[in-house]
Amino acid sequence: MSNAEQLVRKKRNKPASYYLFPLAAAYAMLLMPWSILALLYGVLAPAGLYSAFGHAHELLIGYAMLVVVGYLLGPQEGRKILLLIGVWLLARIGFLSLPGGLMAVAGAVLVAGLTAYWTVPRFARSAKKWRNKATAPLLIVLCALLVFAAQSSWQGQSVLLELLLGLTLLMFFMGGRIIAPAVAGHLLRQQRTLQARVQPNIEGAVLILLFVALALYPVPSLLSKQLAGAAVLSCGLLTALRLARWQLWHCLDRADLLLLGAGYAWLALGLSLLGCALLFKPALLSAGIHAITVGALGTLTLTVMARTQLLQRFRDPNARPLSHVAGVLINCAALLRVIPALLGQQSSAWLLSAAACWSLSFLLLLCVFWQSRDGQTLKPST
Repeated sequence: MSNAEQLVRKKRNKPASYYLFPLAAAYAMLLMPWSILALLYGVLAPAGLYSAFGHAHELLIGYAMLVVVGYLLGPQEGRKILLLIGVWLLARIGFLSLPGGLMAVAGAVLVAGLTAYWTVPRFARSAKKWRNKATAPLLIVLCALLVFAAQSSWQGQSVLLELLLGLTLLMFFMGGRIIAPAVAGHLLRQQRTLQARVQPNIEGAVLILLFVALALYPVPSLLSKQLAGAAVLSCGLLTALRLARWQLWHCLDRADLLLLGAGYAWLALGLSLLGCALLFKPALLSAGIHAITVGALGTLTLTVMARTQLLQRFRDPNARPLSHVAGVLINCAALLRVIPALLGQQSSAWLLSAAACWSLSFLLLLCVFWQSRDGQTLKPST
């Protein structure tokens, strides 16, 4: 096939996000509240949702990893997308029906294999600076953890926390690469100059520290847990410093950037709480985990999905204000999970309220996808 034919075919291919983001949003909308109801009230649900491990597994792997793949893959042939969706569904059905069973493991292996095969070489070849090269080994680690988590012998807190740290590292890196140039461009239009953009020293330090934490946490030693906690706490403080230097207070007219900043703030808070929990106060573990999962992961993935769709369709990340309402709701869900955890006042009312906000936010995101589908114009919502 000639280069010209390859270029034409590439232009005809839709981004993987066009198909995977709505699927991820629908899964998040349905599965998270369903698992909460199953855990609290024994509501009829698949076997995989009757445990805290299953709840976390499907959030981190069923939802989050699908968003990651959709964001990283770029334009792909339709048959590849269908294949990926097929093996993802196999993995979901396998885990939900029989966690640790053959179908769950086989599905996880296929999802991890395709993800690594299609993403790792691309980042390994294109990256020049060492910080950019960190993406390829991180993806390999995430894919390996995806397979381990599907096996019954590995199903515990350690593998989930490792997955969480890996996704946190990816959110820190990718989030910074999205926020920094977007804020710099917006400030430039205000005739302001943002001196601190990528902030390579901070970025490099956090990448190293989080990789160290990933390596230390599984080691069965109190000292290793404390060292991992110190590394994670340092990452939280450095993330907060990086966010402050982006001067998002100059972006009050850009709701999308404020939401990205809110997600990054949850990341800084979650890392700080998680580091403190590993170091000296285990009671903070739940607050730290939910600040990262609901606050950072929820806000950043939802906002990135909305921005990606609206930029591709309208070249305006704020073309559908409904996406901003969804972002506010996901932050409300995070507050409803983190504040009670900090106060030690967890109750079913808090959990149900958080689940309702979470579910509604992704329902609104699906509405945004529908409003920005092919054939729609910007005029109806302006």
